[in-house]
Amino acid sequence: MAKIDAPYYPIIYVRGYAMTQSEIEATVSTPYMGFNLGATKVRQDWQGNVKKHIFESPLIRLMKDYGYVDTYSDGAVAKGSLSAKRVFIYRYYDQGDEDFGDGKAPSVKTAASGLNDFILDVKTQVCGDDAAAQSAFKVYLVAHSMGGLVCRCFLQNPQIGQADTKALVDKVFTYATPHNGIDMAGMNTPSFLSMFDMNNFNRKRMADYLNVPAGDWVNTLNGTFDPRRFFCLVGTNHKDYNVAYTLSRRLAGEMSDGLVRIPSAVIQNAPRAFVYRSHSGPYGIVNSEEGYQNLVRFLFGTMKITGILEADALPLPPPIKKLHKDGKDVRASYLFEATVAPRGAFTFKLTERRKETYSAVHRKFDELFTSSNFESRESARSPILFSTFLDERLIHNGKTLVFSVDLGISTTGYEFDGFLGFDHHIPGEYLFRNTVTVRATKSGDSWSIRYILSDESWAESRGRKAKEDADGFYIPLKTTKGFKGKLRLKAEPWS
Repeated sequence: MAKIDAPYYPIIYVRGYAMTQSEIEATVSTPYMGFNLGATKVRQDWQGNVKKHIFESPLIRLMKDYGYVDTYSDGAVAKGSLSAKRVFIYRYYDQGDEDFGDGKAPSVKTAASGLNDFILDVKTQVCGDDAAAQSAFKVYLVAHSMGGLVCRCFLQNPQIGQADTKALVDKVFTYATPHNGIDMAGMNTPSFLSMFDMNNFNRKRMADYLNVPAGDWVNTLNGTFDPRRFFCLVGTNHKDYNVAYTLSRRLAGEMSDGLVRIPSAVIQNAPRAFVYRSHSGPYGIVNSEEGYQNLVRFLFGTMKITGILEADALPLPPPIKKLHKDGKDVRASYLFEATVAPRGAFTFKLTERRKETYSAVHRKFDELFTSSNFESRESARSPILFSTFLDERLIHNGKTLVFSVDLGISTTGYEFDGFLGFDHHIPGEYLFRNTVTVRATKSGDSWSIRYILSDESWAESRGRKAKEDADGFYIPLKTTKGFKGKLRLKAEPWS
């Protein structure tokens, strides 16, 4: 029987929603249900020339980079003893094709119940009667769009599947899943819209099959699965989603991937990344280098770094500051931007939270400071900018993990006594903007972190040692405008 070699467990891919019968038939007609789709991307080389960048597909890259194989052989799904390092495709839409089933698309609950049986079949094929392999066996669930809701239904609903089977799931990775439903033109999908099962994305119906309290937010795992082991990849490019003659992207709006609104694509308290990709299509999120790089780092990585911005002082422009001193009631809110890329990443970013794509973190002044004396609140909502997973095995030079954080802090504007202060500041002016290069070196069981600010030195210099206190490492930040803060870095082993 196959040896279980952590962290290279079997991967089960669960595809997304197919609306019409023709879409179901097209889906069933493809062996890998979209996980084999790649893309080309135009970029500039060092001479300024435009050329193509080929992303083969997540499936092929897993084969090339990690030695995974598929499960097809001699025109059929392979049977008998199989190796653990495989990609399995959960083909729950087969029954919706009249050639393979009854022609009726399965409900989310039916698909989730079938996922339980599918995982057990994978375990049997990989482990057989080998007790050691059975004990070590785990699987990864990787899902696109509604496929993530199928996975959640399986994990969260006590009426679906078996507890022992659910315990076999080690990690879950979702691409563009509408964890809080789908909203069009500001309205949630109606529960009565049963045609093509579109009400699968109605929050009241979701609360039922996910076994969570009904309400405006159903994007919780509700204590059934560790959210730290559930990753959400969020698309922020609505412009390139051309389904329904662009009607979908126009109704979903700018703060979306063309179908799923950005706030609805995350699980509460789960790590997430934001990438400039659309829900699907030539510039889709599954068939992207960004998606693949986040996937393999989350599944196979060895280190997790969480970046939190702790603001100690957010300055006011002189005219606004004078109004405040004169007793005016000044209100302000801020946008925190962060783009993270590992060293050598010329064609992708691990995460991009930018105001141009409506994905920057928004905070009101009162959430960070007291309005009366500008002192930091004890319970300040310091923005979590990123949760990045890195893999020491990908280091090609030395033993140091290197990544950059392009960090920006700006205001959305100021109000005083209820009036907008357009004449008292420059719109979009940054309070802080710099690129921070972080160098993390492991020494035994601990880490040493150094940093470089691009305004001060070249990124490949040795840099300064990060500060450290009872809460861990931090990088002090300040500007001559008066901004002061810390980029808090929480480094922890990951497996």
